Amino acid sequence: MLKPAEHAPPPPERPVGELVHELIEDGKAYARAEIGLAKAIAAAKGKALALPVALFGAAFMFVLAAVTALAVGVVDALATLIGPLAAGFAGLLIFAAIAAALGWYGYERLRRAL
Repeated sequence: MLKPAEHAPPPPERPVGELVHELIEDGKAYARAEIGLAKAIAAAKGKALALPVALFGAAFMFVLAAVTALAVGVVDALATLIGPLAAGFAGLLIFAAIAAALGWYGYERLRRAL
């Protein structure tokens, strides 16, 4: 005949302080893992962006060269008509007006967006 099953005594309860300590350690480990993941994502994105940023920088330098060549061409063309000093001043006014218009437009777009 079979013996009746004996109930094993329940495991002793752990103190609250020990449970809180374990919870804090688990939270710290989770936070470290999340920070590690964020660092890995940032590093991967940084590596992926390195070449495009360099290409945009080079493109910006060529745009500056093109605008400079345009300005020199405008001043040179005006110099034959009104003299070199007046042509320089006229070129200054033309390109300063373009810069002011672009700056104003950018300011207005920013003001509307915010």
